[in-house]
Amino acid sequence: MGLWDKVKGEFIDIIEWLDDSRDTIVWRFPRYQNEIKMGAKLVVRESQVAVFVNEGQIADVFVPGTHTLQTQNLPILSTLKGWKYGFDSPWKAEVYYVNTRQFTDFKWGTQNPVMMRDPEFGMVRIRAFGAYSLRVTDPEKLLKELVGTDPQFRTEEVSEFLRQLIVGHLGSALATAQVPVLDLAAQQLTIGTKLAGVLTQELASYGIQIPKFIIENISLPPEVEEALDKRTSMGVLGNLDQYTKFQAANAMEAAANNQGGAGEGFGLGLGMAAAQQVANSMNAAQQRPPQQQYAPQQPQYAPQQPQYDPHYAPQPAHQAAPAAPPPPLPQQAQWYAAINGAQAGPFDAGALGTQVQTGQINRDTLVWKNGMANWTPAGQVPELGNLFAVVPPPLPPIG
Repeated sequence: MGLWDKVKGEFIDIIEWLDDSRDTIVWRFPRYQNEIKMGAKLVVRESQVAVFVNEGQIADVFVPGTHTLQTQNLPILSTLKGWKYGFDSPWKAEVYYVNTRQFTDFKWGTQNPVMMRDPEFGMVRIRAFGAYSLRVTDPEKLLKELVGTDPQFRTEEVSEFLRQLIVGHLGSALATAQVPVLDLAAQQLTIGTKLAGVLTQELASYGIQIPKFIIENISLPPEVEEALDKRTSMGVLGNLDQYTKFQAANAMEAAANNQGGAGEGFGLGLGMAAAQQVANSMNAAQQRPPQQQYAPQQPQYAPQQPQYDPHYAPQPAHQAAPAAPPPPLPQQAQWYAAINGAQAGPFDAGALGTQVQTGQINRDTLVWKNGMANWTPAGQVPELGNLFAVVPPPLPPIG
């Protein structure tokens, strides 16, 4: 401060503070060499408290109003200093203005998830964020514990400390509330009120109160929220079978109206679905164990012996007896094969050859037919040797 500040200080008799920052909690009145004149006017407005400090010791606290700094108005200071000669000359002192209104621009949030035990989901991790308000209730404690000699103590200087304090109490508040995760939204106001009381009690030694604590949102990890969304969707859809049929009918109608690529793609999808149904039917048939093949019994031909007839007259030699009917065709063998670890069949000789050509059956594939004692590799069955005559053996290993 220069010479002009010194001269101006000799004529300033009004001490006041008009706050236009909206984030200043404590402000020290600037005065040249901290000299305050005898009889100066101290103006304290609503939502303000003035703390008179002399030589680092709090002398008096002034509430809203206009005060004249005289000996009779400073009994504590008179006791401290023993001013038996009065205040004929300026004395060195400091005036701190403390803002007692609510500061509502405080935000909080969890940087890391908070673990809690839920009765339905077990151990879950949650995140939360919100806002809270702060108010100074004891200016003397605030100056002693946090402000010190700071000429301008702002909200940003205490916000991180308060955020850490809130997060430290959040897990305990959620655990003691014993509220399931799905019901936390309905209990946010109750939990916030409880936390406000706990934090106010914790900050009482600093002269600070938390009159309002707001939990804006409590969220779960993204994968848990995705699972909950799927569960909710299933509940909304209701009967999934009916919903699937309805969707399929709509898709078929849309494909019928579209003769281009979309309709062709849908037709391909229907063909694949039909093929899948056929494959499922074949797999069901493969699960059945091999049964004894039905072989119709050959009719036993037993010609009857002619009986003697006295009136029998032999036919002429040129008339031949009627020809006997041909015997039935031989029954083809039915084969079963172990394909991909499951039983497949039955196959006749032609179908078995097709399976060999497509590579489904090779020489090491186990096969069985009626009359065989056990399953045997196809390459060791003499009857199937001709099927592998045109199939080359596997390539030798390379390298």
